[in-house]
Amino acid sequence: MKKIRLRFAPSPTGYVHLGSLRTVLFDYLLAKNLNGQLILRLEDTDQSRQIQGALDNLLEVCNWIGLEFDEGPHKENQKYGPYIQSQRTDVYKKHAQKLIKNKSAYFCFCTKERLEEMRSEQTKNKQAPKYDKKCRYLSKEEIDKNLQANKAYVIRQKMPTEGEIKVYDELRGEITFKANDLEDHILMKSDGMPTYQLASVVDDHLMEISHVSRGEEWIPSLPKNVLLYQAFSWHVPKFIHFPLILNKDGGKLSKRQGDVFVEDYRNQGYLPEALINFCALLGWHPKGDNEIFTLSQLEKEFSLNSLGISPAIFDIDKLQYFNGYYIRQKSDENLYLLTKPFLVKAKLLSENPKQEEREKCLKLMPIAKERIKTLNDLPFLFSFFFEDIEYEKSLLIWKNLSEKEVADNLKELLEIIEKIENWQLENLEKTIISYLKENNKKNGDYLWPLRVALSGQKFSPSPFENAYILGKLASIKRIKDAISLLSY
Repeated sequence: MKKIRLRFAPSPTGYVHLGSLRTVLFDYLLAKNLNGQLILRLEDTDQSRQIQGALDNLLEVCNWIGLEFDEGPHKENQKYGPYIQSQRTDVYKKHAQKLIKNKSAYFCFCTKERLEEMRSEQTKNKQAPKYDKKCRYLSKEEIDKNLQANKAYVIRQKMPTEGEIKVYDELRGEITFKANDLEDHILMKSDGMPTYQLASVVDDHLMEISHVSRGEEWIPSLPKNVLLYQAFSWHVPKFIHFPLILNKDGGKLSKRQGDVFVEDYRNQGYLPEALINFCALLGWHPKGDNEIFTLSQLEKEFSLNSLGISPAIFDIDKLQYFNGYYIRQKSDENLYLLTKPFLVKAKLLSENPKQEEREKCLKLMPIAKERIKTLNDLPFLFSFFFEDIEYEKSLLIWKNLSEKEVADNLKELLEIIEKIENWQLENLEKTIISYLKENNKKNGDYLWPLRVALSGQKFSPSPFENAYILGKLASIKRIKDAISLLSY
């Protein structure tokens, strides 16, 4: 039985795109489902787009997400290596020459100026811009003469000129292309570097890749790839083209519509569990109504026959829903450790918090779980627990009460609060509510100004939760400050 081997082959162009995360996740899950291996290969033949440190960043992101590779440039096992294409140029040159010898490819000596003039003329005549095959019919004497003169050249694939090319995609079935629509595209550039079309086919064969997975936008390349396999007399692997990911407006994901890089979402406080769950549903359709899946559950449930071909829609609200769900699953201690870097960055917490600061954070976590959608929401929503507050005294006023009435109500509550010794949330609420009920007081007349006095916010947790988290001394001080503000 043939080995099952999939590969994730990104270009080292910087940050990790969400589409790339979806691809590597699907590759990983397919490898698990098929009991195969996942290989990391770096396709860096376009040196102009290469970003220093991109490989390390990619590995760091995959490690954060929880995805591991069986082989790659970071592993010691180099049986199929090197796994970086710029280190394999001799391999591609050798295979390009094989194609020249078996007449499946040819030298093209056309200058940049001639090609520009050709495309301009084609555009003027309302023709699809495509190489006109001029060098395809050069005689051996002309080719030798140009090579001896050290004329710059590229190597082009010789495509069929008539008939149809039938190819097969595992999700879509058979796809037919007209031969005369295909261009004699470039396999080796004039700088001696291969194009994606040649390098990917050669590497996939030599690395014994059984399933080639990539985005739907690569379907037009499928006949070129299949014809190359046939030109080498190689077995054609199975091709899987994942559906496009579109924004809500139906366009491709782009930075203009919002963040598209995994690093952006991590920096905003999205959890790896949420991103995994969200990306898994961008094209995969599980059985039943359940949409909550951990990585280990996905490893068991995910399968090729559950993948669709309709475009997947990127819905930020859905991602936030997943993130909120996984935040609520965290223990208070774990959530504190996750939110701590965001509190430190916002200068609300020191790098090495004192015991009372840590205890305050732990008190806050159960309340934060129900209100935050990202880890970064916490410092923005709850900064009043960590720093002095300022607010307009008009915010303290409840309905038609006068400033004096509000101040008197706060003084009345202050007397009750100063006597409370058991400073627990349940006891705070029970004591204050019981007092108001026994004395026929209206809750809003007292609890609204108390909540604002403690938080300085129009919207915040209940006054009991605020007082519990702040502690007795800080709560008393803020109530007194509110009374002073009204009496000024």
